Amino acid sequence: MANIKQIAKAAGVSVTTVSRVLNAHPYVSESKRKAVEEAIERLHYARNMNAVHLVKGMTQTIGVILPQIQTAYFSKLIEGIAAEALKHNYQLMLCQTGYRPEEEIKVLDLLRNKRIDGVIICSRSLSLDQVEDYAGYGPIVLCEDVRQRKLSSVYYDHYASFRNAIRYLWDRGHRRIGFTLNRRNSQNSLRRRQAYADILRELGGEARDEWLLDGCSEIRDGRLVADWLLRMKERPTALLLTGDEIAAGFLVAIKEHGFGIPEDVAIVGFDNQPISEVFGITTIDNRLLDIGTQAFNIAYSRIQDPALPPVTEELQFRLIERSSV
Repeated sequence: MANIKQIAKAAGVSVTTVSRVLNAHPYVSESKRKAVEEAIERLHYARNMNAVHLVKGMTQTIGVILPQIQTAYFSKLIEGIAAEALKHNYQLMLCQTGYRPEEEIKVLDLLRNKRIDGVIICSRSLSLDQVEDYAGYGPIVLCEDVRQRKLSSVYYDHYASFRNAIRYLWDRGHRRIGFTLNRRNSQNSLRRRQAYADILRELGGEARDEWLLDGCSEIRDGRLVADWLLRMKERPTALLLTGDEIAAGFLVAIKEHGFGIPEDVAIVGFDNQPISEVFGITTIDNRLLDIGTQAFNIAYSRIQDPALPPVTEELQFRLIERSSV
């Protein structure tokens, strides 16, 4: 493989001129730039990026921890992160961990070993104490509320959004309200469960554990929700489905059994995915795209200036009314 000295000799210029061309330095004549580029192509030169990263002190790569790639929730987060990464000429290392702590540790070890410049955590199984142990090695941004930590975060309020959605259903006459979750005991799910219990107690309603179904994350789980509802002797008249794709899958499945939406059961989804507009599903816009955008920008700004302190940003959700309630 050709090296920089051989490129300089073939182009008839100095090593300094070749270096300037490789680093897009503005003060190089067009004729010399062209000669260097032709020599690079002729000799099939490839830069040693490990050496470049060593000199620059950064890799222009951010690691993204997420449990799975295929779900709509995480896809929308990634969309926001990736759009900003492209603007700043950064690469993403998507690390699908399956909520396995050892896989999350591997990504954080990449940060410690300077193989990546920062980490964005979309969802985690590690404790915050374990994550915080790596805060000194580079910026770590979580897509959840982690105030009072040496970590940055951008999030929406799961507790408040759940209260808002349940109150919305209550105000429309529903007294038997059920809901679904992905992971029953995750931090976000615990906040949603608490919101459900709190608001129904305040309103004089009943929070019933049998009206909670967990393990729901994909469109096909909508059929499981329909089967679950049909088995009940006393059914909820409204469901809060944590994911618009689940809501769409449920809508299709329950209609196959002759149920009307919202006549027999009203539904509210989450995420404001495109499918919710197609099916007319009332939903909570939890700003996933914006969360991804801000998560990258927070990480990037702290890569550029490591002296910046951790920051916490809360984005406001909104309820979008459609025809499913």
